[in-house]
Amino acid sequence: MRSPKDFFAPLAVGAPQPPRQIPVRPSRMIHFFDPGNEKMAAKVPDLAKKTDVLLGNLEDAVRADRKEAARAGLVSIAKATDFGRTQLWTRVNSLDSPWVLDDLITLVTEIGDKLDVIMVPKVEGAQDIHYVDRLLAQLEARAGLTKPLLVHAILETASGVANVEEIAGASPRMQGISLGPADLAASRRMKTTRVGGGHPGYLVRTDPVGEDLTEGRTTYQQDLWHYTVARMVDACAMNGILPYYGPFGDIRDVVACEDQFRNAFLLGCVGAWSLHPVQIDIAKKVFSPSPADVAWARRVIAEMGDGTGAVMIDGKMQDDASVKQCRVVVELADELAATDPELAAAYDAATKEIQS
Repeated sequence: MRSPKDFFAPLAVGAPQPPRQIPVRPSRMIHFFDPGNEKMAAKVPDLAKKTDVLLGNLEDAVRADRKEAARAGLVSIAKATDFGRTQLWTRVNSLDSPWVLDDLITLVTEIGDKLDVIMVPKVEGAQDIHYVDRLLAQLEARAGLTKPLLVHAILETASGVANVEEIAGASPRMQGISLGPADLAASRRMKTTRVGGGHPGYLVRTDPVGEDLTEGRTTYQQDLWHYTVARMVDACAMNGILPYYGPFGDIRDVVACEDQFRNAFLLGCVGAWSLHPVQIDIAKKVFSPSPADVAWARRVIAEMGDGTGAVMIDGKMQDDASVKQCRVVVELADELAATDPELAAAYDAATKEIQS
């Protein structure tokens, strides 16, 4: 185990200093694209204007015979594109694959100055992060990078969930963790073939009325991922990093997608993956606090004064815990408004309305 005194020391001579605090930037949607697909590559400059994060995917959904083309495509796109405020991430191949070493060597040495985060799939424990951490330091030193690359883990194995707390705290590079429901379902031997979302067979049923056990009993579909998301959120919060919901595979079902994203948002996630342009706007809407919620939070903070004691506002008791909750909403709103003029105007208008 590394000494706490050495936790923030570079792991290679000449590597940049590891970050002491993870920068919190808007990342409501991590939009995936295949950099080896020419049609998708052509859309990247336009997508960069609409998304918080663009992720060049090298792993799943890229066939084995196209891995090198996808890697080369990402290098070309990164060099040719001005991403503005949008972050550029990549998901490399899994650590047990024959491609991941070339992924890391190529990307760090050729476009390390354009990349923000490297997403690592199927992380089993802290040992996987330690390996990537040291290798990145060596490659950063070779490339002469001055800004350290951050690491994002995907929680998609039973071992990963069991070790999520140690994964979250394994390196100062850790930016966040995403839920990977499809691979996690397979790892757990769950009996679902859906990619994220609920399942009609996972339900609770109201008690019977009288002797009839079949009539009049309502069922309610449950969330297969509630436990895992909640545990992931706790692990991330404990270590000062960011939790994300992963993919929602049914592109057509925009209603259920929005519901699932909102569940994750309410539990503490800061964003989710978008697999199709239609999901970009869903994530932007869901992971931005509503103007009404922001206005209410600002009112509570203002009326609480120094934040101590308790007050009644519209018949509801508010105290210091209320202020802490409201500050979470207001701080997120301020971060988003700083880069989104339309959202900033909506927040200001709602606040003025509630104050009048």
